[in-house]
Amino acid sequence: MGFKNVSAIIDGKLFLGNLVSAQSTRSLTERRITHIVSVCTEPIPAEHPQSGIRHMRVPVQDAAHEDLLIWMPHVCRFIDEALNAGGVVLVHGVHGLSRGATMMAAYVMWSRRVGSAEALDTIRRHREQIWPNAGFLEQLSLFEMCRYAPSMEEGIYVRWRQNIDRQLQGRS
Repeated sequence: MGFKNVSAIIDGKLFLGNLVSAQSTRSLTERRITHIVSVCTEPIPAEHPQSGIRHMRVPVQDAAHEDLLIWMPHVCRFIDEALNAGGVVLVHGVHGLSRGATMMAAYVMWSRRVGSAEALDTIRRHREQIWPNAGFLEQLSLFEMCRYAPSMEEGIYVRWRQNIDRQLQGRS
């Protein structure tokens, strides 16, 4: 199976894709996308209000030290509210392998109350090319340990964030 630009995780409702899928007006129209979660810094046309698409940006790079964990509850609620309102959601990163897949796994974990391995297996059944980096895999485990609610007051999150900050300071 070759790499796909976009894959249906929940048929007709929830899609995981790459930057190309988010930039393609045709792809968005064919799938009736109403909401997009961009887990990258690259611009897409849907960011403009005139697109009619609701958009959420998670401005991170595909690096193990990037903090997706603090964003996970916000993304989960955004997706859930969109789906409950009859919307159709595209979650994407640049390649549709790591960042977007991690956020999609967080949503599956949060909505079904399952662990990261089961969530990733669920996604791989529809998009086998996903490959979250090691740091993002760790954050999915922490997401579950934080009972799907990491925050600046949650001890597990705070200790993890402090450890990452110490590691990054050691590099400079």
